[in-house]
Amino acid sequence: MRPVLFEVFSLPIHSYGVSKAAAALVAGYLLAREFRRLGWHPDRAWSIVVAATVVGFVGGKLYYLAEHAGDLSAHSSGPSGFTWYGGLIAGVATVVVMARRYGLPLAQLAGVAAAPLSVAYGIGRIGCFLAGDGSYGQPSDLPWATAFPDGMVPTFVPVHPAALYEAVVALAVGGLLWILRTRWSPLHVFGLYAVLSGSARFLVEEIRVNPEAVLGLTQPQLWSALLVAVGVALLRIGSLRGRPPGGAGPDEMAPGGTTDRDVVHYRR
Repeated sequence: MRPVLFEVFSLPIHSYGVSKAAAALVAGYLLAREFRRLGWHPDRAWSIVVAATVVGFVGGKLYYLAEHAGDLSAHSSGPSGFTWYGGLIAGVATVVVMARRYGLPLAQLAGVAAAPLSVAYGIGRIGCFLAGDGSYGQPSDLPWATAFPDGMVPTFVPVHPAALYEAVVALAVGGLLWILRTRWSPLHVFGLYAVLSGSARFLVEEIRVNPEAVLGLTQPQLWSALLVAVGVALLRIGSLRGRPPGGAGPDEMAPGGTTDRDVVHYRR
């Protein structure tokens, strides 16, 4: 755990903020690479990432504040304290708006954004672990259980490093999706992202310390189940369109990996 990475002229540089900046930079770089491959203007990738990041943080914070309206504290209004599904909803809505603004095919954009999104989430979760932001699991006596006495939300009892678990899974999922992005159809790629990410968060909630909401499930588990359902639906829709994961389907694929009708050219 290392809430402060280093100091510059006595100004502390926090791991939480650095991780979020690194996540956005890596996501922007990967998405811009994909935009170039598809013949789309790479600057638009950066615009989408910046907009989705900013609005996602606002959405995550607002959801967190609404969720904890009855017990707000100094931690609630600080730099930490975000709800991941609030940020996800706001971020997805932003991407949809930006896609329409730039005239990009939404399905294709979702497919190429899946891997960068998962990698960015994993990097962000590493920052949560280093900062000790409170996204802890239950007390544990496992060898890797960690106490966070100097964390943003201190705990002196060793607990499951839930944020680290999520980071490992998210980075692995991102790597898998990056491999599949040119082999599977876009709907299959994003559908797989939704299924794997939702399942991972649902399972990690079993060791997290969050109150139950409905039917013995926590709020994150309810949102995770919905995300999995969306992913299954996208996988099904992709199959019904006749574009199996291993092939291009009835539409001839352009050299960049899109169908002829999906290619969007850009001007410098």
